[in-house]
Amino acid sequence: MPAENMTKKKKGWALHQKRWFGKWHLYLGIIAGAILVVVGLTGSILVFQDEIDIALNKDLFESMKGQKRYSIEEVVPVVQQKYPTKEFDYVMYADVKNPNATYRFFNFHTEEEFFINPYTAELSGKRLVNSSFIRIVMNIHRTLLVPVAGRYIVGFATLCMLILTISGLRLWVPQQYKKWKQWKAVLTVNFRASFKRQNYDWHNVIGFYTAPIVILLSITGIAITFSTLFIGSLFMITGQSPQSVASIFGQKSVVVEGAKTLTLAEVSAIAHQQMPTAVLIGAAIPDEKDGVYRLDMKSPGASKEGNRVMMMVDQYSGKITLNSETDFPNIGNSYLSWLTPLHYGTFGGMPTRILALIGGLVPLLLFITGFIIWWPRYKKQKGKATYVEPKPTVKERELESIRQLPFGKYFVHHFKKGLKYALLLLVCAFLSGALYGLISGVIIQPALFTVLYTGISIGVNFVIAFFAFTFTGVFLAPFRKGSKPVYKYFALSLAFLVVFLPVIVAMGKWCTDLF
Repeated sequence: MPAENMTKKKKGWALHQKRWFGKWHLYLGIIAGAILVVVGLTGSILVFQDEIDIALNKDLFESMKGQKRYSIEEVVPVVQQKYPTKEFDYVMYADVKNPNATYRFFNFHTEEEFFINPYTAELSGKRLVNSSFIRIVMNIHRTLLVPVAGRYIVGFATLCMLILTISGLRLWVPQQYKKWKQWKAVLTVNFRASFKRQNYDWHNVIGFYTAPIVILLSITGIAITFSTLFIGSLFMITGQSPQSVASIFGQKSVVVEGAKTLTLAEVSAIAHQQMPTAVLIGAAIPDEKDGVYRLDMKSPGASKEGNRVMMMVDQYSGKITLNSETDFPNIGNSYLSWLTPLHYGTFGGMPTRILALIGGLVPLLLFITGFIIWWPRYKKQKGKATYVEPKPTVKERELESIRQLPFGKYFVHHFKKGLKYALLLLVCAFLSGALYGLISGVIIQPALFTVLYTGISIGVNFVIAFFAFTFTGVFLAPFRKGSKPVYKYFALSLAFLVVFLPVIVAMGKWCTDLF
């Protein structure tokens, strides 16, 4: 390559790194990198959490085959009679697919878990819920073992992972790549190059090819952390108020003094009258007079996991007070049936579970290769005695002229730019979900889910931008202390909302059956 072209390329890359997305990529990688490594590695373990837990505790999870297996409805009264001192709140299959799997009983007050033989209803063993290896891994994954604040630290670190992925893709596609040879160079690793160059290539290649998986894992992780916010948003998309969420989850039984409470078998029979194809996989037993039975069921669906259905039933009258299939907005069922399966890759079977496992390893690989890229540059910059400001390039002069525009024109400029970015993000979100599910043949649902939950995140971001914009306009602008970056942020946020809001509202009306 001619020396002149090499000089131009270096200047281009230098400018590229100085742009806002380059700075976000650098600083977020440094700040959140170590946390994301821990969250990613524990997430990879949790993809196969059931298999690992069973392998480590076979005596608890499996029993010898007997003559007759108790159903989940039958085993509860037998256990209550055999072990009257054993209190429990919830019962579930240890493994629905394994006929020799035990039943798991939980007492959430004492954090005790005990196991019951499905053929004899005898106690197979017990443990504290949080004492198992998998539960410790899960707690690290969700909270880093930090009380209260840990959940939100993980949530914001996951948001950083999403921003890192998007900014990394933007850094990966500089303006100079116009020819196929140049694209080929950045899509592969040059094994003949130096270690430094190969490391740089690996950082780019890993980040690019795993981007669809990482984007899905990040979005679902954010939705799990801020579940209340996302569930409320799903209701509002369909025109329902956030208060309806509280009323749905606050179901109570109508207390009838002296009346006999229904058994789980009777309640299950009532539920199956409404949903004869659904399978009961777990049940919460009411421990208060006004408590309700909560039945967790699965029905056939596009996901390999099926559709999850939640029913709540009055313990006295047998009235169904909640059926998620009919009482939730149809699009709200995407949260129940798709969120966790997408996060752990179980929606598409083994192929997507392997992809999710790989996605969990990506933060570690990118952190190591990124550190190797950054550290020599940091040492070189730190070692300089003086720093000479380079002459501004044409692009930098253009950016400065934009910053000097009046507020109105400045706002319009970034709003138009935001529309382009938003349309690009809409396409990328759809493609990310589609590519994640492609290997399993489940394509449309992950793609739509990604668009939907990206849109909800953009809506939340707009609310934050609106308050920042209002505060600046009301309290700072009168004193001529208005901040143009805030106006830019609001303009971009508004543009993204304009593009995504009609799409997610349309999904709420016309795409609900797919979820």
